[in-house]
Amino acid sequence: MPTIDQLNADFEACKGQLKSYLLRMTASVEDVEDIIQDTYVKAHANITSFKGKSTLKTWLFAIASNLARDLLRSQKRWPENVTDICREAALSNRDFLGEMMGIRMNSPQGNFEIKEHITFCFACVSKSLPLEQQLVLLLKQVHDFKVKEIAEIIDNSEAMVKYYLHTARQKMIDIFDHRCSLINQKGICHQCTELNGIFNPKQDAQEELVKIDMVKKAKDKDKEQLFDLRLDIIKSIDPYDSPASALQLRHLKHNKEVMDRHLKEK
Repeated sequence: MPTIDQLNADFEACKGQLKSYLLRMTASVEDVEDIIQDTYVKAHANITSFKGKSTLKTWLFAIASNLARDLLRSQKRWPENVTDICREAALSNRDFLGEMMGIRMNSPQGNFEIKEHITFCFACVSKSLPLEQQLVLLLKQVHDFKVKEIAEIIDNSEAMVKYYLHTARQKMIDIFDHRCSLINQKGICHQCTELNGIFNPKQDAQEELVKIDMVKKAKDKDKEQLFDLRLDIIKSIDPYDSPASALQLRHLKHNKEVMDRHLKEK
């Protein structure tokens, strides 16, 4: 049985990764903070039940995942066209656009970059997946857990983990193939370009895009490989600690508010 000091050390070591994982699951900074706190409280209270069959990190992710699932099961999945719905809402909300521009101009973490929008877009679109698929996709493809570890985290078989992963990947590849021109090789993404024009009016979007490996390599890759290139970008950016984190967290809060209203009205 680990000591409380060991628990505290491991919790602090993986706290940042846990928060990024939970943010991409819930799209809510407030929910993340609640789940992080509840995860530690539950781990502390149940430390004697930890048998060492997995690492403390895996055990903590299991606790956090269960708490997130309890929260998300009562919520509807976001539609595949979430970015279109939220874009229209943003463009019609002058106060929100003004706030975003203020962050862009005044915050040290308000530097919009197209690659940051790619990670933001992925977080929103992945919420259109069934919950288990979203969870497995994030754990394996973004946070690099092994299949065996994921099976422990979600309390399911390795075969089911592989099934969820396969179906999640195929669904996301299909969505991006139809909706994102960074993937389907038809040119530059309309939304990426539009946002770049708003926040960086003097910057050429095409020049920024060609700096991204995914775009430079697009002509030589199939859909599976392009999705993996997208994932490489996502894994390289911590939504809480990046040059655009202040901008993106506010944008994510806006999308969450928009989708809560949208789904409530349906």
